[in-house]
Amino acid sequence: MAVTPLSEVATPATRDHKWGFGAFLFVFAVFVLSAVLIGAVIGMARTDSKDSVAVILIGTMLPTFLATLATLAVTKLRGNGPKIDLRWSYNREDLRAGLKFGLLGLICTTIAAAVWTRIVGEENATSSLGKLVDDQQMPLAAAIVLFLYVWLVGPLCEEIMYRGLLWGALERLNWGRWAVFGLTTVIFAVSHLEPLRTSLLLVIGIPIGLARLYTGRLGASVVAHQVNNFMPALAVFLITLGVMQP
Repeated sequence: MAVTPLSEVATPATRDHKWGFGAFLFVFAVFVLSAVLIGAVIGMARTDSKDSVAVILIGTMLPTFLATLATLAVTKLRGNGPKIDLRWSYNREDLRAGLKFGLLGLICTTIAAAVWTRIVGEENATSSLGKLVDDQQMPLAAAIVLFLYVWLVGPLCEEIMYRGLLWGALERLNWGRWAVFGLTTVIFAVSHLEPLRTSLLLVIGIPIGLARLYTGRLGASVVAHQVNNFMPALAVFLITLGVMQP
């Protein structure tokens, strides 16, 4: 896999934005509080209600959207905007590196998921989203929306928060690149709030973080994350259409 050596990656310019780790804590609080509130609404919804599909879509997507909007607002109000502060780019090099690290991650994740499932058992090897859509057949339009979110939109939002805002906050503290990579990977895994899946999420986060580390740009990690999420998104799509059993 031909990837630009770490020694050839340009050292990021000193950040002059006014936000730091506190900004990430604020964004994460927005995510958690909105998820708790919406989760309570979902808990009150009847599974046979005609509104249950809409509730699932809103509960899955809205907390992440709100947290992402908060992230972008922070960079606008307290910094230089997302392109500079978050090292946002999306070019051929980002696509090429993201695909390579994403495919590597897909292989590692597949192996890790099989091992993890054997350890915890089939009954416990389901993500929070998987549990939410189990036995919940959706109209085709809703299933497509959820598929596109899990595959493309969700990874973009998460990368803006973790390998964008959090990464930049730690870099501003003058941490070493590998320390930033390690801590963002751990926080990414833990902040999904799924204790049983944390070890698996660590494996998932490693190649995604490496894409950010080796390129110095956010676009590569976005692509790597999207590649890694394709198979889970497809599984959710088939389950919600009733084609595949959970």
